[in-house]
Amino acid sequence: MGMTRRALLGSAVVVAAGSGTASAADSATATANTPLLWREFRHSPFTHPQIPYIGRAGCRAGAVRLPRRPAVADVRDFGAVADGRTDSAPAINRAIAAAGRAGGGTVTIPPGTFRIDDVIRVDHSNVTLKGAGSGRTTLYATKNLTELIGAYGSRYGGDKSGWSWAGGLIWLAPRARWASLVSAIRAKAWPFEGWTGNRRDEWRPLTAIVPARQGSWTITVTDASSLRPGALVLLRLADDAEHSLLEHMCGGGPGPESYPWGDKTKLTSYVPYEWPVRIARIRGRKVTLERPLPLDVRPEWSPRLTTHIRELTGSGVEGLTLEATETPQQPHLLDKGYNGVVLQCAYDCWVDDVTVRHVDNGFGLVSASACTLLRTRVTGRGSHHPYFCREGSHDNLIEDFTIEERTSPAPPNTQLHGINVEGLSSYNVWSRGDMRTGTFDSHRGLPFANVRTDITVNNNGRHGGDASAGPLFGARFTHWNIRVTNDRAGLVKIDALAPYSATVGVNTVREFDQIDGPDFTGDLHTRLELYGSRRAVRPSNLHAAQRELRRAPGA
Repeated sequence: MGMTRRALLGSAVVVAAGSGTASAADSATATANTPLLWREFRHSPFTHPQIPYIGRAGCRAGAVRLPRRPAVADVRDFGAVADGRTDSAPAINRAIAAAGRAGGGTVTIPPGTFRIDDVIRVDHSNVTLKGAGSGRTTLYATKNLTELIGAYGSRYGGDKSGWSWAGGLIWLAPRARWASLVSAIRAKAWPFEGWTGNRRDEWRPLTAIVPARQGSWTITVTDASSLRPGALVLLRLADDAEHSLLEHMCGGGPGPESYPWGDKTKLTSYVPYEWPVRIARIRGRKVTLERPLPLDVRPEWSPRLTTHIRELTGSGVEGLTLEATETPQQPHLLDKGYNGVVLQCAYDCWVDDVTVRHVDNGFGLVSASACTLLRTRVTGRGSHHPYFCREGSHDNLIEDFTIEERTSPAPPNTQLHGINVEGLSSYNVWSRGDMRTGTFDSHRGLPFANVRTDITVNNNGRHGGDASAGPLFGARFTHWNIRVTNDRAGLVKIDALAPYSATVGVNTVREFDQIDGPDFTGDLHTRLELYGSRRAVRPSNLHAAQRELRRAPGA
């Protein structure tokens, strides 16, 4: 598997050297609605200080078309009945298992309503679960995850429900991961949700890495003998006693250096930083990656490539509605687990044309990377997290998504977060969204280098986050072309909050309801352009523009 010059450069206008600052000529010729930031980015797409490179976010490095696999099983042949009364979950799971044994393929669900009294487990790679369309095939879920698996508490004690941020009634996760999760929950133990197992010790080092800079596509390793092209490896960066890795994630400088990291126990539990990536090419000790490095690689962080638990890859869910039995939304953090679709320890997986209704939590990414959620919708009585992205999830794309207005009033003591990101998650993209309710929920836990672009939002939700989880934002958060229908600034206009961030093309907004101050002192090095302008920002969609750059002639 090789890397072309086009893939390596990613842009026809990358320069070999230079600061990345636009020239006076660029400034003079910039059109009224093209931000200077965009012209700067085109000159330094992999190392821009405020805007992350997200042109390869999503499944198969951002491929426009999702994989299509031949049909190998019909759930009716395994006993599923579209009468809305017969429990079809065993039949659907048997069909998925049969497709897995066959090496993969598509499991079809015809039009109709299929009752499910258990979790649907997509736990084999290269298997697609495909309905006839979200308006034609419905899975009607009668039970929640607390009933089906058991109470799932917080690793920090108390009466919080772990189903408030994990687990789905359609759950995409590798078989071994599923088994360990269920056994841990039933044993009342905390099931760690990351790429390296319950005790974070289900890995072994493959090779150390020579120091390299953020944005590099090629790294030098000390020993390439255990590596092969096409393999998925884990870049693992540990923090040091001075927390210089966390400071680097925030852009560095006096503000992060003076921040009190030592008491942020929840945040430090997310370290080491683990970033899964495929190897594209190996030449001697030179290893080219599928995506550029998300951070610097420095010796004080013991950088290495490692193994990880076996991922779920090449699997998807398409063309159906998951409807839970309608119950009132539970008080905050006491969700029973009427959850929608969750991808966990998944890489190059996808969800397409799927609606969830009457759920506690809609679509989740938990230690999931390089996945695409396309044409998804959350509707019904209202949910805690319509979308959540947590516990080290990276390079995901959520595109053409909708959060509808709730169909019943919010009960007392409930919360609505909107599109969530936390837990050192990075380089994720939310694009072309219609949020009729919710907010941009940066849920502490130091997420960084994430993008929200081309979204209309009725900004009426509230963000969450324990104080021990640390900062709301790391560096290189970008909000680009955001239309706020109720004029509320909270967590959308972030130039006074997020270090090394970009707020571009946001209409005039004002602070009310939940108001936050910056986590860091001093100059935040933020950028604000086309704020309050009635002119349409160009490019209108930052992700689409970056994806086009990599296909530019001569790139």
